[in-house]
Amino acid sequence: MLEYLLSSPSRVFSRTMILEHVWDQSFEGVTNIVDVYVRHLRRKVDDPFAEKLIHTVRGVGYCVREAQAAATPESQ
Repeated sequence: MLEYLLSSPSRVFSRTMILEHVWDQSFEGVTNIVDVYVRHLRRKVDDPFAEKLIHTVRGVGYCVREAQAAATPESQ
């Protein structure tokens, strides 16, 4: 999943896009598998550091932003 998110920095990936690419499956209905694995990734790559790499775009999905890009007002 991290490799997929890093493939296009700053691009927002929907949960459906992540499910289909990472797990090669299409889920009908609601599943929180993406959210669970994003939390696992955050524990490893974000929690130890002040500047975060993985960002949630509310109602859309997730993206990876460089530390400097995440700190600028126009990227918020």
